[in-house]
Amino acid sequence: MTAYPLLILRFMLTPKPDVVVVGYMGQVDMLILAPLARLRRVPIIWDAFLSLYDTVVHDRKLLGLRHPLARLIFALERRACNAADAVVLDTSSHAQSFGELYDLDDAKLFAVFVGVEQDVFAKTAPAALPERADSHIRILFYGQFIPLHGIQTIVEAARLTRDRPFRWHLIGQGQDAAEVRAMLEDDSFPNLEWEPWVPYAQLIDRISECDVCLGVFGISDKASRVIPNKVFQTLMSDKPLITRDSPAMRELFLDEDSAVALVQPGDPQALVAAIEGFAAASPVPDRQALRQRFDATALTDGWMAIVSAVAGRKVT
Repeated sequence: MTAYPLLILRFMLTPKPDVVVVGYMGQVDMLILAPLARLRRVPIIWDAFLSLYDTVVHDRKLLGLRHPLARLIFALERRACNAADAVVLDTSSHAQSFGELYDLDDAKLFAVFVGVEQDVFAKTAPAALPERADSHIRILFYGQFIPLHGIQTIVEAARLTRDRPFRWHLIGQGQDAAEVRAMLEDDSFPNLEWEPWVPYAQLIDRISECDVCLGVFGISDKASRVIPNKVFQTLMSDKPLITRDSPAMRELFLDEDSAVALVQPGDPQALVAAIEGFAAASPVPDRQALRQRFDATALTDGWMAIVSAVAGRKVT
C-alpha cells in the first residue's frame, strides 16, 4: 500500500497513454486507478484471470456465502469490474460465467489463453525416453492439490492399476493433501510416488521422464471453465495429455487432436482407459498446429486485438 502514492504521481505525470492494463489480483489497483484514469480519459483493461470470490467461496469452499469477508470480496470485485472498460479471462467459458456473476455487458468481456513459457517448455523434452530396466508406463501429475484438480480421481486410478505396469508420480501439496495422504495410508500403493515439491525449473525434467502427463479431473463448475497451465506446458513439451472434458477444453482442442484424451471428470476408470489407449497407440504425432493456437504469436495477436478495440472506444 505504501507504493500507491508514488504510483499515482507517476501515472498523473506520465504522457497520456492510449490504454492502461491492470494485471491479475488487481481488484484494489482497479479502485485506486479508476478515478485517475477517468480524469485523464484513459480506458482501463483488467486482466482479471479469475474471480477471487468464485475461487474462495464456490470452488475451494474456504468461505461461506454469507461470511463477511466473502461479501467484501464480492463487492470489491464487482466494483473493479464496473470500473474497467474491458475484463479479460482465460477462456470464453470463464468469461461468460464471470459476466453472469457480476451482470456485465458481453461487449466488456474478452478471453485469451494463459499460454506457456516457450523458452522453458518448448520441445525441450527428448524425442525418446532413456533406456529403462522395465516397461512400466510413467504417468505424471503436478499441481497445487486444490479441488479443481481432482487428485482423488488420480489416486483412485492408481489403486485400480496397482497390479499393472503403471507407475504414478504426483508432485505437489495444498488444500487436498490431507485427504490424499489419508487415501494412501488406508491402502497399499506400491506404484505411486509423491513428491511434495519440485523447483519450477526442474518440472521439464520430470515431464521428460514420463510417458503421459495429466491435466485436471475435478467436477466443480470452475474446473469446466478453465484450462490450467499444466495443459499448455504438457502440449508445448510434446507429451501425451489426459485431462477432463469440458467446454473450456473444447475451445482449445479439436476432434483430430489425437495426442490429447478428454475424459469424464471424476471417473478413474475413464482415466485408466485413456492411459491404456495411449500405451497401445503409435508414437505421438507432431502438434505444431495445436501449439500455434496458444504460442506467443497467438497470445500477442489476441491481446493486441483487445487493446485496439478498447483504445478505439470513447471513454465515458
